[in-house]
Amino acid sequence: MKHNNSVLLDTSFFIRLYNVDDPLHNNARTYFERFLTEKYTLKISTVSIAEYCVGGDIDDLPLLNMQIIPFNYSHAIRTGEFARILFEQRKITSEQLYPRAIIPNDSKLFAQADLDKTITHFVTSDNRSNTTYGFLAEKVELNFRILNIETDPNQFFGTLF
Repeated sequence: MKHNNSVLLDTSFFIRLYNVDDPLHNNARTYFERFLTEKYTLKISTVSIAEYCVGGDIDDLPLLNMQIIPFNYSHAIRTGEFARILFEQRKITSEQLYPRAIIPNDSKLFAQADLDKTITHFVTSDNRSNTTYGFLAEKVELNFRILNIETDPNQFFGTLF
């Protein structure tokens, strides 16, 4: 089955994919293989690459199988909108943001997923992403959904085994 859709893969996805001892390793591997088989376009953000390189090596990432999305001007503007919503929800005051706000990476990644109309899902194993997504979805219409790899791949792909 060929899809014209793409997915944005989170740093936590790659951490699970490469750690064979992780309880979600098999799910991550199955998702990766199925996305390729089903012809999804796999995307990774430069934000996730930076996060991954804190503890891993760039050569570990399967970049030949993915499109790299640079963080750009329009992403920055949408990130500011998302961060403002999240700061308000968490009751973070402007005084607490002074002299500069630290913008959570989920805000950046969500902005990229939201602005890329081909991305249907942000694929992660981070449960905080679900919470952040929920807060944003209460205030703005988002153009993508969260796919937590705790979800059985067969359930997502609609297969029975």
